[in-house]
Amino acid sequence: MKILVTYPATSEQLEAFANCSDGAEICVVPQSDITQAHVEDADVIIGNIPPSMVNSAKKLKFLQLTSSGADSYVSCMRDGLQIAVTSGAYGLAISEHMLGMYLMLLKKLNLYRDNQHKSLWHDEGNVNSIEDAVVLTVGIGSIGGDFARKCKLLGAHTIGIRRNINDKPDYIDELYTLHELAEVAKRADCIALALPGGKTTERVLNKKIIDSLKHGVIVLNVGRGSAIDTEALTDAVERGDVLCGLDVTDPEPLPESHRLWKQVNAVITPHISGFFHLRQTLERIGEVSRENLSRYIRDEQLLNLLDAETGYRRTEGRYNEF
Repeated sequence: MKILVTYPATSEQLEAFANCSDGAEICVVPQSDITQAHVEDADVIIGNIPPSMVNSAKKLKFLQLTSSGADSYVSCMRDGLQIAVTSGAYGLAISEHMLGMYLMLLKKLNLYRDNQHKSLWHDEGNVNSIEDAVVLTVGIGSIGGDFARKCKLLGAHTIGIRRNINDKPDYIDELYTLHELAEVAKRADCIALALPGGKTTERVLNKKIIDSLKHGVIVLNVGRGSAIDTEALTDAVERGDVLCGLDVTDPEPLPESHRLWKQVNAVITPHISGFFHLRQTLERIGEVSRENLSRYIRDEQLLNLLDAETGYRRTEGRYNEF
């Protein structure tokens, strides 16, 4: 058996893969250097590869993605191929990134940073607090859930949106479905989106909802840029009605000429809130991958399997909520 590893695994992780794979050949190739030949020779791949390469990889039986989102891999599903995601690995890194953006905009640190570049000593006036704020998190999986939990600990009133509302987490004060977003969003001081891609989540924050939001609301997005109507959001930011912190955009990358770049109340990062920048993220990816590789070798049920019909991870026969 040949195992292809395409993410920057540590030597300890590679050793763990070798120990649990009973003498399999392990080949390490950075994602940027992957060729079709590498993919076609692999029985197992740990790491992301271009989805276009999967269909011709006839030997491939198990693809362990190192991302939590997998909507671009749904079309790669076929009989005899199991695809799993690393749900849970990114909650810490991305929720802290969200919190950093939220605090930056709340305390006008974006404005003070701009002033610093102008050598300008100027008081920008009143600020707001997370305490007693109404924080609406759309998508309370491991990422959105971690963010909501952090906000709750800081004194916010938390509202969650997800598909399954039968089991409300203790850090969520109110729980609703996506169908109720339009009404609930009007109450929010902060709206944080941590949604997967797909038709059901495309432009859930549309022009009608954006135009109905409370003046001064902060909109955060770390899931997919397609969840927001970019032009409607930019209009609202230009008017001064909305502030935004975006790690994802639509289109992505955001074109150099797009007017959103120039908005003083927009904080934009280039889809880097997760990735492998945080040590704990890499550690968690290694743990999930080793466990799933062990299960694959033993022909046991894998964790976080991708379901071909929904595009979401599936655990113990039921679809997890976003």
